[in-house]
Amino acid sequence: MKPFSYLSAPDTATALRTIADSDDVKFLAGGTNLVDLMREGIEHPATVVDITRLPLTGIEELPDRAIRVGALVTNSRLAADPLIRTRYPVLAQAILLGASAQLRNMATVGGNLLQRTRCMYFYDEASACNKRVPGSGCDAIGGFSRGSAVLGASEHCIATHPSDMAVALVMLDAVVEVESVHGVRRIPVADFHRLPGDTPHLETVLAADELITAVELPPVPAAAHSRYRKVRDRASYAFALVSVAAALAVEGGVVSEVRLALGGVGTKPWRATEAERVLLGEPATEEAFRRAAEAELAAAEGGPQNAFKIELARRTIVATLRRLLTEGSAA
Repeated sequence: MKPFSYLSAPDTATALRTIADSDDVKFLAGGTNLVDLMREGIEHPATVVDITRLPLTGIEELPDRAIRVGALVTNSRLAADPLIRTRYPVLAQAILLGASAQLRNMATVGGNLLQRTRCMYFYDEASACNKRVPGSGCDAIGGFSRGSAVLGASEHCIATHPSDMAVALVMLDAVVEVESVHGVRRIPVADFHRLPGDTPHLETVLAADELITAVELPPVPAAAHSRYRKVRDRASYAFALVSVAAALAVEGGVVSEVRLALGGVGTKPWRATEAERVLLGEPATEEAFRRAAEAELAAAEGGPQNAFKIELARRTIVATLRRLLTEGSAA
């Protein structure tokens, strides 16, 4: 590991001033991703700023019934919070399916959004990876690509985004609050992560001098009837082959509201807007669910090793909506 300077920031202002003065600084919260990347020589900041003392650990209800979650709230605490479990069960489920208990106890909301891909070529310095070394190529293309993306990929990168939590946040229209010495700005989670295009090393729209301070969950009545389904190779700690975050409201047998997002198949947390468009106002039937899934996956492209994800995603969307419909009918 490359030597680095360490600073424990006593307040947010100090943390922001430190990162404003240099573009070779990284914030340290739970460290569940950054420390691994530093050990592997992928990240090598000159200075690490420990932000665990900052007052960003609150979960509060706002006057409009939105929920503001501090960036340093741990994944475990967020998943266990009564407001989250009641109003946004999809988010609690996504977190609990996302990692081991030990990691959830350390990982933070802000850090989860910023975690980097788990593509094997990204972690292998002997391999070409445009995320790790821009312009070096992508050995995943034509290589071992079973876990790679079928949506949003480019000729420069086919790596999936690893977060489960972010998939639920995209479905919920959550907003990320970021701060710098220049002020505060708010970014929809749907716009926070970039598609790879020809610059896959630029993974988010976060500026080098900005710190995530909170995530805001808007009031979404349909989210009280929501579910996260994750398909993976093993039931224990493993990344998604396909995951679906869904909320469904049905009135008179017709879909009055639907929200869908996909994980494991996209280069970023993937909001399934085309499936939502096709399904809204249609009869809540399995045939309609299937048409919506097919419409969303029409643009998907897979290779010999990962094309199975396309059909798996279709079936997982249908199964998740079917389960929500059945639960709603039973209620």
